[in-house]
Amino acid sequence: MMMNETITKKIEISAIIAVLVIDDAADAVPLAKALLRGGVDAIELTLRTPAALDALLKIKAEVPGITAGIGTILTPVQVREAKEHGADFGVAPGYNPTVLKSARIMGLPYAPGVSTASEIETAYEMGCKTLKLFPAESLGGISYLESVNAPYAHLGIRYIPLGGVGIGNLKAYLENEAILAVGGSWLAPRKLINEKNWDRISKNCEEAIGIVREVRGK
Repeated sequence: MMMNETITKKIEISAIIAVLVIDDAADAVPLAKALLRGGVDAIELTLRTPAALDALLKIKAEVPGITAGIGTILTPVQVREAKEHGADFGVAPGYNPTVLKSARIMGLPYAPGVSTASEIETAYEMGCKTLKLFPAESLGGISYLESVNAPYAHLGIRYIPLGGVGIGNLKAYLENEAILAVGGSWLAPRKLINEKNWDRISKNCEEAIGIVREVRGK
C-alpha cells in the first residue's frame, strides 16, 4: 500500500485535511496552532510557493500534534524533498507513474490524484488504495464519486476529495463511506493566512469539526 496503515488511520480520524498555501514560513507555526485550536490536526502544505518546505520543518519541530503532508508533488525531486523535510505523507493532483515509483522507493506514504475510472484502476494496480479525487466538484461532486466508484467499492478504495469542497457540501461527502477524509482550502484561505487572521481560521475549523462530529462522532 502506498499510504501506510498508520497514516491512513490518522487521516481517517482527522476527517479533514486543511490545504494550505503559505507565502511566509514565519506564518507556519501560528497557523498550525490556530488549526489545532479549532480541532483540525491534519494539513497539506502545497508546493505552490517556495516557503512550503521551510514551513513543514517549522511545524514538525514546534507543533508535533499536526499530521503534516506535502501536496502538489509533481516530480521525483519533490518526492525526495518532501521525505527529507519530514513529511508524513504526500499527495499529487494527478496520476504520474514516475512520481509514484519515486514515492515507493523513498518510503513516502503517497496518494496520487485521480479523476476517471481508468486512473482509479491504474492506481489500484500499482498498490494505491487511498486516492485523491481532484477536482471533486468540477467532476460532479459526490454524485460523480458514487457513480465512478461503484465498480470498485468492493476493493476498499478510499478517497480524499479536493476542489470545490467547503462547509456547504462537507456533510454530504463525509456521509459516504468511501471518503477517508475531505481536503480543502476554505479553512485557512491564503488571504486569511497573509492577514494573520488566526481567530477566523480557528472558527472556520470549529464549524467544520462540528459537522465531522455530527456525521462521524469524532
